[in-house]
Amino acid sequence: MGRLRALVAAAGRGSRAGLPYPKTLFPIQGKPILIRIVELLTCYDNCPTIVVSPEGEAPIRECLEKAGLAFHLVLQPKPQGMGDAVLRFQESPAFKSTDHGLLIWGDIPFLQPATIGAAVKAHFEHDNDFTFVTSVVDSAYTVVTRDISGGVIEVVETREHGIAVPQAGERDIGLFVFRNDVTLNALQEELPGKYGRITSEHGFLYIIGSLAKRGLRVEALPIATELDLVSMNTLKDVEAHL
Repeated sequence: MGRLRALVAAAGRGSRAGLPYPKTLFPIQGKPILIRIVELLTCYDNCPTIVVSPEGEAPIRECLEKAGLAFHLVLQPKPQGMGDAVLRFQESPAFKSTDHGLLIWGDIPFLQPATIGAAVKAHFEHDNDFTFVTSVVDSAYTVVTRDISGGVIEVVETREHGIAVPQAGERDIGLFVFRNDVTLNALQEELPGKYGRITSEHGFLYIIGSLAKRGLRVEALPIATELDLVSMNTLKDVEAHL
């Protein structure tokens, strides 16, 4: 089956939410989002790797230590996109012992244990190279495209494709399980869509289409619950759950 290690992308600075600290440290019902995520991950990896910004390193370290949790921190020196953040995993002490990665965006406070469990189970039982969780929503800011048999073709970010008003569709939720070497090798290649048209940042979702085109086993699981879909870009996104 191979060793599974967890990675949390938590380099978001919180400025869009009007916070003077990383948004992953925002407390939801008295507990920081990051602590909620790390606690969920303990049954898969009791010492996950957290990608942080230079400004966020000290407060995130303090928060995790105060909670008594084990972790590895790696720096993303500049905000150069999620693909760049995931590549920072190579700097973690956990990297060399990793066969499969469990990646979670650091601004998702209500991921359900059953959703993570189902994704991990499907990944290994189906011998997938890349597995991710999705949901069909009224306003999809990322869009999963499938072929007539239901196989994944690609995932696109609407803002990078000039789509001003997102439409109904299937979107990812920020939860991924992948074969480590396959994914990180793809991130290092100069592939179409690597850099955003609007942001010029190194993205992440573009590799899904590339892996699918190569005939690798890519599976999108439309199993997300309403709570799984909650993510914090602004305070308004989570105010109903405070």
